[in-house]
Amino acid sequence: MPSYTAPVKDMQFLLHDVLKVSEADIPGYADLDRSFTEAVFDEAAKVAQDILTPLNAVGDVEGCVLENGVVRTPKGFKEAFRTLSDGGWMSLDAAPEYGGQGLPYLMHTAVNETFVSANMAFNMYQGLTHGAYSAILVHGTEEQKQKWLPKLVTCDWTGTMNLTEPHCGTDLGLLRTKAEPQADGSYKITGQKIFISAGDHDMAENIVHLVLAKAPGGGEGTKGISLFIVPKFLVNEDGSLGDRNAVSVGKVEEKMGIHGNSTCVMNYDGATGWLLGELHKGMKAMFTMMNEARLGVALQGYAVAEAAYQNALAYAKDRLQGRDVTGVKNPDGPADPLIVHPDIRRNLMEQKSFVEGARALTYWGATLIDRAHQGDAAADGLVGLLTPVLKGFQTDKGFEMAVQAQQVYGGHGYIEEWGMSQFARDARIAMIYEGANGVQALDLVGRKLATDGGKHVMAFFDMVKAECKAHEGDERMKGFVEPLKTASKALQQAGMYFMQNGMKNPNAALAGSYDFMHMMGHVCLGLMWTRMAKAAYEALDAGAADRDFYEAKIATGRFYMARQLPACGMHLARIESGADTVMALTAEAF
Repeated sequence: MPSYTAPVKDMQFLLHDVLKVSEADIPGYADLDRSFTEAVFDEAAKVAQDILTPLNAVGDVEGCVLENGVVRTPKGFKEAFRTLSDGGWMSLDAAPEYGGQGLPYLMHTAVNETFVSANMAFNMYQGLTHGAYSAILVHGTEEQKQKWLPKLVTCDWTGTMNLTEPHCGTDLGLLRTKAEPQADGSYKITGQKIFISAGDHDMAENIVHLVLAKAPGGGEGTKGISLFIVPKFLVNEDGSLGDRNAVSVGKVEEKMGIHGNSTCVMNYDGATGWLLGELHKGMKAMFTMMNEARLGVALQGYAVAEAAYQNALAYAKDRLQGRDVTGVKNPDGPADPLIVHPDIRRNLMEQKSFVEGARALTYWGATLIDRAHQGDAAADGLVGLLTPVLKGFQTDKGFEMAVQAQQVYGGHGYIEEWGMSQFARDARIAMIYEGANGVQALDLVGRKLATDGGKHVMAFFDMVKAECKAHEGDERMKGFVEPLKTASKALQQAGMYFMQNGMKNPNAALAGSYDFMHMMGHVCLGLMWTRMAKAAYEALDAGAADRDFYEAKIATGRFYMARQLPACGMHLARIESGADTVMALTAEAF
């Protein structure tokens, strides 16, 4: 069975050496000193390693079962869920007035990483609850907040998001679920939703569904959609649970991965619901939850890859196969360990450099969200720009790295008892849900680049330029600055191509959108590695005790800059080839 060790040292490096959180001018960050964050991460690591990791394979093998209208979760899930709830792990960044601990979103992000690496399917139950909490916090009335949030914060009740229907996924304007207004101000919700993660289970007293539906008078398309709070059990005036609502599970989907999470078909047969936010403006309210979910999925991309990498590394050090071509390294054994071979090293370095770069990008993104929560418009704009990049790029590469980790095992990687296939199967969904990655690329190129007149993407380019300029004259940083400059110029050139060709031929831009998303992802990780390298050099200059750790950071960063960042040139060439070859065939010719 695979193992997992939370990378607390890497997490601490990012918070304190790179982001310097306790010096940041963000409310709550001054309290995040090294000893405090280390204590939190150490305790989270125990939960992840001792409780969640052993249940990962259990959830994969047992899955969830629908019995007499109730979904039963795998053995041990219910007890683990209560342990996390009782320990306050599900309420780290929730508002204190609703029972939360009020820590920054950054701390929620970092702790969440360890839980996802340990057991992605399990963590989705509380992850979706956090999203429902956020949507109600931002868009709910005071009465709704008092009624729903305290129970969601503790996870006594859990939450879901209900968007997709059998005939519509990305194109939500086609949805058919209806909301009929009632005399008491409530609505009767009727329709069917599919692919609802954590749609039903036996780990909480109640489940609070946030459901998109069309109320009368809204018109066609997404402009007519509203968002409703529809609980599994109705709630009495005193807060106790009342009658079962008219919502039921049609079936539990059989999936490629994340078997431990109950992905349900949900049937609403005149279920009682209450409007959340403004009538006919449900997409605005739902996007609060969806954008948070996309950032959570971006984290899943590298967090699963981290767990897969750890196991591939251990196997590469232990498995004896062949001899080192430069000379025997294990003279007392029949062969040398796999890790002596250059191609195995390449494989592992690709995994390591991606995971550590993506972690840095995700944590930096969390600091931007903390700034945005304080009303920082520039940070909010940058988060909006980066969200499709984080979600699309990190989940694409995360799945790729999980497969590469499986590859290190050779044939054993394909055998279920070694557990590596679960990482690949679980990681695969992250490329699809919360907006398939092709849609993320279209969103980036078709909407986000032009938002506010393009000022956010220009601010990003200025940030990269300033980072490069800050290291002028530092010979040690040349291996980071020069590749970053080259990649950034290629990204800007691709953007210019879209501007010059996209208006007269929209396909010219859209055909290159996926390449652009990956280009921007590489530039983002190049920026992160430049910052991490500088922080590592500063630590070494200051006489850091653990020199090996910081020197490994620099070497890993150099690998990324030399071996991964040049992919931007390939992506640029594809973009500038235009749409002709992409669109050449008629539909019938395929």
